[in-house]
Amino acid sequence: MTETTISVQGQHTAWYTAERASVVVGISFDGPHRNPVFSSATAALAAVRETVTGLHDAATGPITWWSADTVRVWSERPWNTEGKQLDPVHHAALDLTAKFSDFEALATWIELVVAIPGTGISGIEWTLTDATRTSATTEVRSRAVKDAVAKATVYAQSIGLGSVTATAIADPGMLGDGGSNGPVAMDRMMQKASFSTGGGQPLDLKPQQIEVSAAVDARFIAK
Repeated sequence: MTETTISVQGQHTAWYTAERASVVVGISFDGPHRNPVFSSATAALAAVRETVTGLHDAATGPITWWSADTVRVWSERPWNTEGKQLDPVHHAALDLTAKFSDFEALATWIELVVAIPGTGISGIEWTLTDATRTSATTEVRSRAVKDAVAKATVYAQSIGLGSVTATAIADPGMLGDGGSNGPVAMDRMMQKASFSTGGGQPLDLKPQQIEVSAAVDARFIAK
């Protein structure tokens, strides 16, 4: 009986609704004197921390986790357009990150925090919970294998053969036959936020869908 080796790559992508949002608050001050700059930064941090601790609950949220950097302080002597070095400028900066499970609470919190002098939102990233990420990755990998089987079956039938039997399944590029170097199982779990405000309206957060994708190389024998 004639046998033919068929090598294919299976792929699958699925989209999931974000379940968590990590927001980064940047705090920064600068000025001619170190101590006032440092004091302003620590005061702003204390104000932001106060808004966080009242909402933090690891089990129920709306803030499930948070952390804050140590204040970073440095100085520089800038140059003017005439090539003259100016007096020192002192800087103080830090980031505070909070993870939210309630996006309405997040929007309200952002409006509160940005009103604190010296603060700004550095970014928001949308994620899935660990449990959802694990089940999503398992699902897309399974469907990637099924896609590989379907492709191999079509190829076999197109040359007059019938059933296919898998002899090897691996991440892309690992079959050792110079095959595809395409993407391995990939979880694009973090997407930037988009949000808008206008005309005194409440902040409107629009979390993006999260892409979870996988690819697999497979080798079959068709008879």
